[in-house]
Amino acid sequence: MTNEVTLAELMIVAASEAWRDNGEVLASGITTIPRLGASLAKLTHSPELLMTDSEAFLVSEPVPLGPRGEYKPKYEGYMSFERVFECVWGGKRHAMIGPTQIDRWGQTNLSVIGDYARPKAAMLGVRGLPGNSINHINSLFVPGHNPRAFVAGEVDMVSGVGYKPERWGPGMRRDFVDMRLIVTDLCVLDFGGKDKEGGKGVRVKSLHPGVTFEQVQAATGFPLGQAGNLGETPMPTAEQLAIIQRMDPHNLRAAVLKNNPPARKAA
Repeated sequence: MTNEVTLAELMIVAASEAWRDNGEVLASGITTIPRLGASLAKLTHSPELLMTDSEAFLVSEPVPLGPRGEYKPKYEGYMSFERVFECVWGGKRHAMIGPTQIDRWGQTNLSVIGDYARPKAAMLGVRGLPGNSINHINSLFVPGHNPRAFVAGEVDMVSGVGYKPERWGPGMRRDFVDMRLIVTDLCVLDFGGKDKEGGKGVRVKSLHPGVTFEQVQAATGFPLGQAGNLGETPMPTAEQLAIIQRMDPHNLRAAVLKNNPPARKAA
């Protein structure tokens, strides 16, 4: 048993920042760390966020992960699938998802690896990503930062739209696309940089403790920018760690990253 802060806990805190100052939007964290990040955001800096019980109701506080025991969700309203879509189409949602591939334009793939007609591997399909990526805010979560995830060219299949001009036809409303953060096991990135065409590009916003920019660049298939105030990703506070433990009493976060390493990378 150790009290050492883990990388998973650092990433949960980093993920929570994606929802800071969003206003009253539906916060959807897909998979363990993004969901805990959304929960932490609502319980600390952004109490105005809307959150569901992942079934059919809005809740006034996030529901802990795993078996609930005696815990009773604090329901405050009905949230059918139809009402979720109203939030999606109206831009009143911010989701954090985990794509298989990301390219320099922020386009994402969670469908196939290889040629679409004869793929090497098939994953989930595009699911709701085409509509989600063009209608509301999106952030991304990548537990393994490497060139297979951050690809050198274009993603093998564009499941979610990004900022590549050639993918947009005349008169299409590109201004609805709003990509915010990418949280990985090495750093936090955003889209505040510039690509070679002068459009929005991926840049490093903060480095996790013990990680260098050179290590991040070597693990990325395309050139990265650096934020002007590039610094270290903040470590969790005692209050944040206590909330994470309350929201994840069964320590499901420990299974997300291999061996659940410490937050500070060894030299």
